[in-house]
Amino acid sequence: MTLTSPSSSAPLATRPPRSSRLGGWRPGAAALPLTAMVVALLVACPLGFVALEAGQSGWDATRQLLGRPMVLTLLGHTAALTAVVTAASLVLGFGAAWLVERTDLPLRRTFTVLAAMPLAIPEFVHGYCWVSLMPSVQGLWGASLVMVSSLYPLVFLPVAAVLRRSDAGAAEVARSLGHGRLSVLWRVTLPQCRPALAGGALLVALYLLGEYGAFAMLRYTTFATAIFTEFETAFDMTSASVLALVLIALALLIVLLQAWVVRQRGRVVRERTSGRPAAPIPLGRTKPLALLAMTALVGTAVGVPVYALGYWLVKGSSTTLPSASIWSLTLTTLGYALGAAAVATAAAIPVALYAWRRETRLARAVEQTVYLTRALPGIAVALAVVFFAIRYAQPLYQQAPLLVAGYVALFFPLALTAVRSSLAQVPHAVEDVARSLGTRPLAVLARVTVPLILPGLGAAFAMVGLTASTELTATLLLRPTGTDTLATQFWTYTTGLAWGAAAPYAAVMTALSVPAVLLLTRRTLGDSRTHTTREAGR
Repeated sequence: MTLTSPSSSAPLATRPPRSSRLGGWRPGAAALPLTAMVVALLVACPLGFVALEAGQSGWDATRQLLGRPMVLTLLGHTAALTAVVTAASLVLGFGAAWLVERTDLPLRRTFTVLAAMPLAIPEFVHGYCWVSLMPSVQGLWGASLVMVSSLYPLVFLPVAAVLRRSDAGAAEVARSLGHGRLSVLWRVTLPQCRPALAGGALLVALYLLGEYGAFAMLRYTTFATAIFTEFETAFDMTSASVLALVLIALALLIVLLQAWVVRQRGRVVRERTSGRPAAPIPLGRTKPLALLAMTALVGTAVGVPVYALGYWLVKGSSTTLPSASIWSLTLTTLGYALGAAAVATAAAIPVALYAWRRETRLARAVEQTVYLTRALPGIAVALAVVFFAIRYAQPLYQQAPLLVAGYVALFFPLALTAVRSSLAQVPHAVEDVARSLGTRPLAVLARVTVPLILPGLGAAFAMVGLTASTELTATLLLRPTGTDTLATQFWTYTTGLAWGAAAPYAAVMTALSVPAVLLLTRRTLGDSRTHTTREAGR
């Protein structure tokens, strides 16, 4: 039996494929692709703006700037830190995920939540907590300690998700063939987790390239700190843009390297479809050691910041700086962050719909272009927005819309990821049926598609809003004159070494981020028995 459309007697089965059918060539058919492309271009334009500004100096001046010894020093510092922190995060993230997902470790659910909780504490707050308690935590090893304790959950969460969802049958077969625990771990479990490890390593490296606040506190110079100094101190936009181009090149190199690793090592992860979970591996005599290791990990990553915040909150403020209302700053912060969340979520809908409806090279290119902005550090995005305002929109310079635009450019990939994941759960036939009944495309979107992806829209709004509420680097450059947020006021106190006065602002930022981390943990590690993933190698 074939279905026919009310507007035509031709069977739907003989129509062109979905990629060319949805939207068709009716009036307004190009609206979705054009809207998606415009959004993608606006989000990705910081790359072009930074390149254009850097090119203003000419090749000779650029070569002279890049030939300075400072650039080589910055490159060495950045490369060394990235290598150390990424490697340590891979080891700790994988080890913690394996313990809580594949062994009989006590309090596994508690450790799962605690192991992810460092993500609720912004990196610059981590730096503040360590430096305020132990001023000797500086340099490469101090920065490595702080950043590993802050960023290892970016590896822990995806690896734990793979271990929870992957089929344990391969490991059971390997053990039945006489392989020991270490052999099974190396030959079976680790290969299953390679795509997740590569993705986690990418996120860790990109966070490191763009971080400014923590490294400024830890007195460790990187490209991000040098770029901020060039712009904020000397207002040298050209030098800052040239250094930003180097930073972007490093970020893109890391993205390409991760993609190559996934292509070489990636594989489809077959999730378990039966109700039988993987049998926990008994730790035996090593159980106390494993328990001690997990306690030390969460104690270092969560216990030290919580203790530092509690200590300075109890000790009270001591500063000659004027006091600021934490409640008014909280409202201001949430106003900017939620405004950016609303814009980013709304803008993500046409891009996600276009990539979902049309499986064409152009649609994939539009989506991947937007995801490439994840490689842009906050300082580079802020410089691009400042460049645009100074050259083309002078009245908007240091105004609220500019700060919101910076947040949208920075965190748009978060919104797109959530909306795209939600759309992946919607059957394609739903829109087909609605169209076959004569419903207009906009009505199908409003009455069918959007209600089905409301959970994804809510997740996108929450993640962008709560992430933007703790953003520091771009806020320092883009905030309106005379306006502060929780992050900037915290920074003002910490630069004056007023540790006690800064503590309430750090505590509020952390409290605002906890719901987002719990949501992320639930979405990442939630029950997955009812669906199958084939995107581990993407």
